Amino acid sequence: MSGNGTTAGDDPLQTAVWRLRSRACWADAAALLPSDTPTYSLQRAALMVERCLYTERGWEEAEDALRTAEAQARTDEERGAAACERGQLAYAATLHGVRDRADEARAALGRAAALIPPGAPVRALLDFRRGLLAENLTLSPQAARAAYRRAHAAATAHADPLLLSFTWRHLAGLALRDGELTEARHGFAESLRIREELGYLVGTAPALASLAETEPEPEASRLREEAARLFRLLGGVPTWLARQLTPPTPGAATA
Repeated sequence: MSGNGTTAGDDPLQTAVWRLRSRACWADAAALLPSDTPTYSLQRAALMVERCLYTERGWEEAEDALRTAEAQARTDEERGAAACERGQLAYAATLHGVRDRADEARAALGRAAALIPPGAPVRALLDFRRGLLAENLTLSPQAARAAYRRAHAAATAHADPLLLSFTWRHLAGLALRDGELTEARHGFAESLRIREELGYLVGTAPALASLAETEPEPEASRLREEAARLFRLLGGVPTWLARQLTPPTPGAATA
């Protein structure tokens, strides 16, 4: 879920991988990567894990890619990065109700924290994922906010705009939950701005839908319509966005 997107310094392979990834073509992106180095194996595993989170499918392919990355890891940082992906896959399976792997997710992210040195770029992603676990599985918004803020500061320091788009979004979600509408609107708007600048198409529809939660009509409807258009364009990905874009049934009670 991290990565800078396309920049002037990117090599052609990474540019091609990014373009496919950003358009929800994770398997095609993974197929471009060589299989003979720990770095590429980790990247392939990350792509397949991200596909699971967005599409709720491809679990076996993700497991296979992850096992290869774990087998090829040689340094503590590589082992830690593989453990971080292991934790994310277990988190995604639990979140989507495939199987309860919450304990495995906690253990894997804890192992990653022990292996990844402080200040390493991947530490920001690890902190973000620990925030996801706290927010959505442990149901501890205070712990989630602290983890997101650590990830946000580290992503800023390491110039990782894509990760910043996620930390902005999730910090804004917590603010919205607390009734801090102005703070939430700002965070969602920043997340959307970054994703549009990067061309992260698969993440733009969720950003539009989230911003719509903080805007009055008719702007809210315009944002949701644009989100729905992108959602259809990508074949119904991310799958979980369908629930947010479905209008409430007339006469139905709302929370």
